[in-house]
Amino acid sequence: MNIRILKPQDAENYRKLRLEALQNNPESFGSSFEEERKNPLETYKSRFQSDESFTLGAFENEKLIGVVTLVKENKLKLKHKATIFAVYVSPEKRSNGIGMSLMAEAIKQAKNSEGIEQIYLSVVTSNEAAKKLYSYLGFEVFGKEKRALKLDQTYYDEEHMVLFL
Repeated sequence: MNIRILKPQDAENYRKLRLEALQNNPESFGSSFEEERKNPLETYKSRFQSDESFTLGAFENEKLIGVVTLVKENKLKLKHKATIFAVYVSPEKRSNGIGMSLMAEAIKQAKNSEGIEQIYLSVVTSNEAAKKLYSYLGFEVFGKEKRALKLDQTYYDEEHMVLFL
């Protein structure tokens, strides 16, 4: 397995994995398959060129199998913060340490970024595996948002977590 920051030329593979994530686990993301499938490749290409964020990809035999995105705050009083979004590993590759490796690399990159002192993320309360991973990495719950997401007629609560670097 190889982990690296995604580049504009990775946009098509990222888009495929992102749409897979939204179909397989729609309750875990704020975005929806219906919304994201409308995004042109240029949307992802420009994201992968941003100085305000990066997306790490885990590759196995050149196939993208997992991702995590870290977005840095850019306002003067918030520059000490960053947020993790869009964590996903293909179902057939789960329980192999890929999520752990992606998250550890994202944390390492954040520590090496000037000024980032804390990382935030949100996780749906029913995702026990993700909650266990984030806690293991040192993230702590600081709040719970009831009915954070609504999918069809079902509500999902989220826990908000922080890691102080």
